[in-house]
Amino acid sequence: MNYEQAVAYIEETPKFTTKNSLDHTKECLRRLGDPQKKFKVIHVAGTNGKGSTCAFLTSILREAGYSCGLFTSPHLVEINERFQINEEVISNEVFLDAFCKVKDLADQLLAEGSYHPTYFEMLFLMGMVIFAQAGVDYVTLETGLGGRLDATTAAEDPAACVITSISFDHMQYLGNTIEEIAGEKAGIIVPGVPVIYDGNNEKAAAVIRERAKALHSPFYEVCRQDTEILKNTREGIDFVMKDPYYKDTIFSIPFIARYQVMNGALALKTMEVLKNTLPVSLEEIKEGMKKTRWQGRMETVLPGVIVDGAHNEDGVEKFVETAAHFQENYPLTLLFSAVEDKDYRDMIRTICQRISFAHVVTTQVGGERMVPAEKLAGIFKEMGCPDVQWFSQIPEAFKAACSVREEEGMLFCVGSLYLVGAVKDVIRKSA
Repeated sequence: MNYEQAVAYIEETPKFTTKNSLDHTKECLRRLGDPQKKFKVIHVAGTNGKGSTCAFLTSILREAGYSCGLFTSPHLVEINERFQINEEVISNEVFLDAFCKVKDLADQLLAEGSYHPTYFEMLFLMGMVIFAQAGVDYVTLETGLGGRLDATTAAEDPAACVITSISFDHMQYLGNTIEEIAGEKAGIIVPGVPVIYDGNNEKAAAVIRERAKALHSPFYEVCRQDTEILKNTREGIDFVMKDPYYKDTIFSIPFIARYQVMNGALALKTMEVLKNTLPVSLEEIKEGMKKTRWQGRMETVLPGVIVDGAHNEDGVEKFVETAAHFQENYPLTLLFSAVEDKDYRDMIRTICQRISFAHVVTTQVGGERMVPAEKLAGIFKEMGCPDVQWFSQIPEAFKAACSVREEEGMLFCVGSLYLVGAVKDVIRKSA
């Protein structure tokens, strides 16, 4: 089997199906030689900010000289993006080797009358094999969906558990209240292992605290008031942590979105909590924060062109907060798309109520989940946007958005991670 066939096999494995039990995942790991026991894990859950927080942690660890694996989802362009070793996406050869090991196991399980690993379980098992073979010291491990029943929870002995902001998303799987969703995310907490969490939503924070107390796990809350933003420009943000450990140290991050300060603060608090077992100097932490790169979350891909995978209520709210900061000084253009199972009408309403875009361009993504570009354009017009164009093909839509963007203006490409991946692919192919 070659690389393309391996990718096709994985993509044909159902994504949203009944999960196998964690016992099944643990048995799979055991039969693969327990690769997850060959490195230390920092386990990260949450609704938004998981990937960014993982990226901050990975960058800091790399700056300190540790060999580090990074497991995240979803991918934007190529499936290999889900696996990074020392901040480099793995090769097709490494991917194929790990796939073959997991596929052999899946075939054995089926022959025994057992269950085939799910889509995400296949990728998680591959990740553990990849990182073990690479001999990494640490893996920053992002959960897929939820936490309590997530395949990543089979990595049972993390160095720390981190829970980012919690809001409404995947409610058909995780519950209809913030408390229910927080309970699923808090399922990654392990007895006696420190948990660092976003405390800005008190309902979610209360659930996490109670779970940590029940398991006798030290817990550390981080809130917006624990940080102070000193500067927010098109180049990035400078901020300080109001924390005796960091004192008056100024941290610079290469992101323009203020919500990234909370993700950065969670990473900083994690490094503080682990300082006795994971020594990293303050200078290494500063440099790691400054050098962090993360795809698709308020990422500047060309001068004045930003892509953001905001695709749920909380993500859109945070996008709007960022755009509002810059609309005072720059004319703004929006390229937007969304998929059918998101509340795209409310997303558009929130955007239009708060931001005055000089130009709006819509397009369509998502295959069977696609919302027609013309339909999205109609909603923007309903909401009072005077200059709206639509294109069914993303390359044409992106070209049009770039052409109407004013010279000193900013273009935001928003609404779906599929859109972000497609835009980045267009840029890569035209480079």
